[in-house]
Amino acid sequence: MLFNSIAFAIFLPIVFALYWFVAHKNLKFQNLLLLAASYYFYACWDYRFLFLLIFSTLLDYGTGLQMHQAKSEQMKKFWFWLSISVNLGFLGVFKYYNFFVQSAADALSAFGVQSNFWTLNVILPVGISFYTFHGLSYVIDIYKDRIKPEKNFIDYAVFVSFFPLLVAGPIERATHLLPQIQTKRIFNSAHAADGLRQILWGLFKKLVIADNCAEYANMAFGPGEHSGSTRILGVVFFTFQIYGDFSGYSDIALGTARLFGIDLLRNFAFPFFSRDVSEYWRRWHISLSSWFKDYLYIPLGGSRGGTWMKIRNTFIIFLVSGFWHGAAWTYVFWGFLNALFMLPSLLSTKKPDPDIVAKGRIFATPKEMGQILLTFALTVFMFIFFRATDMHHAFEYVGEILSASTFTKPFGIRNEVVWLLLAFIFIEWMGREDHYALEKIGVKWPKPLRLGFYYLIMAVIFMYAGSSQEFIYFQF
Repeated sequence: MLFNSIAFAIFLPIVFALYWFVAHKNLKFQNLLLLAASYYFYACWDYRFLFLLIFSTLLDYGTGLQMHQAKSEQMKKFWFWLSISVNLGFLGVFKYYNFFVQSAADALSAFGVQSNFWTLNVILPVGISFYTFHGLSYVIDIYKDRIKPEKNFIDYAVFVSFFPLLVAGPIERATHLLPQIQTKRIFNSAHAADGLRQILWGLFKKLVIADNCAEYANMAFGPGEHSGSTRILGVVFFTFQIYGDFSGYSDIALGTARLFGIDLLRNFAFPFFSRDVSEYWRRWHISLSSWFKDYLYIPLGGSRGGTWMKIRNTFIIFLVSGFWHGAAWTYVFWGFLNALFMLPSLLSTKKPDPDIVAKGRIFATPKEMGQILLTFALTVFMFIFFRATDMHHAFEYVGEILSASTFTKPFGIRNEVVWLLLAFIFIEWMGREDHYALEKIGVKWPKPLRLGFYYLIMAVIFMYAGSSQEFIYFQF
């Protein structure tokens, strides 16, 4: 079930009404309702893979209890590695098996050895990377004695499968979400209204920005000869597509959760207004970045061993992050480029500015604007490899950008999409100090003006919604 579907538009009000008007007096009933709704939400995509979600939930729930009850360190390690191995095993089989088999076949072919490896002909279960990482963080935290295992299976199952975050995050932590699931929730109209505003902005990002940009990006990255200028515009549009698509999903997820009295982790903080790649990664896919920091970077030694260890560990987490995104060398190279462009920040002794750019000011300074534009340009360049079908396609794309045709007029641009994009950037800039762009914009305006503004956004959504595109991060 997609957030931008008629089915979800029917599903959400029904669950909301049952949650607050039927089950509101009983926390256990509320959680059971959320679990049933979450499993139905997932089964609408493909009910056959629901068993994987349930199995993964049972595995981590059971091993968590066994680790806590283990009478020896050896048994505790056994249950820990059982959970880790099975979870990563499922992820490896469904997501990476064919990649490794094909890579091995290509390597053998280079030496003149022909192979005929067996490959899987199965689709990737949607959201498997996200709910697997939910379970892994839970198991690791128990093993490290940071938390105690949850004894109530329903509560734990809701933590893993809560439908707003189930298929594309954010990647939650048990320390943040489980206490909210276990606490009685009271309806708050102000929080619900805030959630609706965030859902509205998420739909605008997805349907107006992402889906319209996708049409041009798909053309520019597609087959056929295109000028360098068309290729540049294509990857710029893809950059806005993936931001509008993924951050739009996150906005809808956070807004939907707030309707049920639950706050999820923030996943985006206006990354395109970053002043360097290091800041960009503090603002892009925050839940994944922090996950790798806590469960990979710090256990590897973090920056405690000096500059060399900091650089080594940074390259490791970005290569792993690239591989997490997909089983292709293009993703790995994308991760390598991110680590490479992080080097100036890693080698600098200057502490990063934690605040958003031009805080308290309408305009950025010329220096800040230069930093933002340079960071955006590096981001756009890296997304060539993220979007390309393979490395040959990526380097061919770069080659055409470097050709003389870059100085010609780009082909096929729609003026209304450019104006919508500029309006989007303006609203994001004006709301950049908040959690999302519409959090405070218009809130204190007179009611007719405020409602008119929201209705205008809804009208633009209906008028300019692009051809329906599946959320990009469903494939990860």
